[in-house]
Amino acid sequence: MAQLVKIQDYISRYEIDFARYPTQFVRLKKVQWERIKYQWETGGELNQQWEHVDTTDDIVEAEKPKLSFLKKLFPLKKQAQPIEELVSTDEVEDEGIMDEDTTLLFEPNIVYNPQTLEELKRMFMDQFFHFQMKWASSTLREKSYVDPKYMRDTLLRTLLLDLPDNYLLFYYPILRVKKAPIELEVIVMTPVECICITVVEEENQAVYIGGSERFWVKKVGKQEKKTLNPFIRLNRMETLVKQLFEQANVEMPVRKVLLSRNGYFDYPGSAYGVQFIDKRNYPEWLQQMRRTVSPMKHMQIRAAQSILAISQTTSFHRDIWSEQKKDDE
Repeated sequence: MAQLVKIQDYISRYEIDFARYPTQFVRLKKVQWERIKYQWETGGELNQQWEHVDTTDDIVEAEKPKLSFLKKLFPLKKQAQPIEELVSTDEVEDEGIMDEDTTLLFEPNIVYNPQTLEELKRMFMDQFFHFQMKWASSTLREKSYVDPKYMRDTLLRTLLLDLPDNYLLFYYPILRVKKAPIELEVIVMTPVECICITVVEEENQAVYIGGSERFWVKKVGKQEKKTLNPFIRLNRMETLVKQLFEQANVEMPVRKVLLSRNGYFDYPGSAYGVQFIDKRNYPEWLQQMRRTVSPMKHMQIRAAQSILAISQTTSFHRDIWSEQKKDDE
């Protein structure tokens, strides 16, 4: 499951401490999955809520006296992993503040007992997707308003659920460049490269006939209509990302992808450095993107930080947010 670092101008957990959260995300997901999987395989009753597992070492050390309580809840017939990793806590200490209403909590609702391991995995991943949206739109002190469309965004969900844990995703981030806001599109930061993706998805079965001109032709059935050349957006994104990398002394190749899951590209010429992914080869491309054996790298973190450093953020303090909600009620 890829990590959603930034979406639009929403505040993100990764803005607090980028060196900490990628590792914490991977550990949190692994611990919770192994825990609920073991409980399901041993025939235990699935709790209606999965408890939060904080993966910071200092909290683990502080909570060791609770192990006897955990053993009663989860009687272990075999030691699948160190019991210290399964520690739960009702209160999380983060940035020096104790607060039960923290976005570090992972408490998805279990609405039914899955019959197969695959069902359990789908349910877990769907719930973790919602949890991840919280990480990408709130911190302990602040929150951003999330447009409901992102909860239904099939591309966002697919990229997050299908790509590996060590991939970092920027989804239409808004950057501040010379005091002017600039919205980019989709950026996937893998351990070895940065992939800039421009999405061209309008009518189903549309054919985009391209060339070097400013406008392409979009053909749907017998109807034809001009559409702006998507290379303009894609090349602008690539140029900006490369400039940021250069300023931050980041050495990472940048690759460009033109994506349409429901349409087709007809580009008679040659487009240097651009990979065309349409309805014909999208499944194979996604499958290839899933294959990764490389762990997260320091240069990958630095590359993501260089983009996050100039990202625009719009958020509200949690106290103000709560007061506004009460007034609305």
